[in-house]
Amino acid sequence: MNETLPIIAILGGTGELGTGLALRWIQAGYKVIIGSRTEAKAADAADTLMCFMNERGNSQVQVEAMDNQSAARAADIVTLTVPFSHQKSVLELIKPVIHNKILIDVTVPLVPPKVARVQMPAEGSAGQIAQNILGEDIYVVSAFQNVPAVHLQSVDELDCDVLVCGDSKDARSQVIEIIQAAGMRAFHAGSIANAAAVEAMTSVLIFINKKYKCHAGIRITGTGEQ
Repeated sequence: MNETLPIIAILGGTGELGTGLALRWIQAGYKVIIGSRTEAKAADAADTLMCFMNERGNSQVQVEAMDNQSAARAADIVTLTVPFSHQKSVLELIKPVIHNKILIDVTVPLVPPKVARVQMPAEGSAGQIAQNILGEDIYVVSAFQNVPAVHLQSVDELDCDVLVCGDSKDARSQVIEIIQAAGMRAFHAGSIANAAAVEAMTSVLIFINKKYKCHAGIRITGTGEQ
């Protein structure tokens, strides 16, 4: 294991998206901390991940379980994968312990029951809400909104790309690095203001998935990237 790799916390990491990201990063050699409202729930998810990896001959798994605030405090990079309805409360909980850290916000502002219709918040996007709450000394990067969880949980190669938005170019670059380590292509997509377009695309993809009975993502063409 490379001890210089950042430790990644995944808050709300017990769901399909969180465990999918955890699986990808664990396979890439990162230490991952699963966060949840209770440590016991996080431990169940961590145990499942460890069993999955052990069955595939990987006994050098680095995964821990903590409550959300403890996980955020212990990590170098924090990933938020909770539903939009819980975003603000979790951000307010962890704000005191993540100064000068990168927070990857995966939140999508879906409004049930019409989740296939674009309905953006007054602030513009969930990513902008996160940056407003956390302030300038925490580097919010919006990513992964258009990646189906079912693809993340598969061991197959991912056939979709990740758009990465954030006001700090350096923070975006660090997030792109760990996305690429997890086996995905990632692209700088501008400031956190641009997260509005990326998040809105999720509802479009939900509509497409229902219509065509698939798990669609997005691909960026014409860049010369392979």
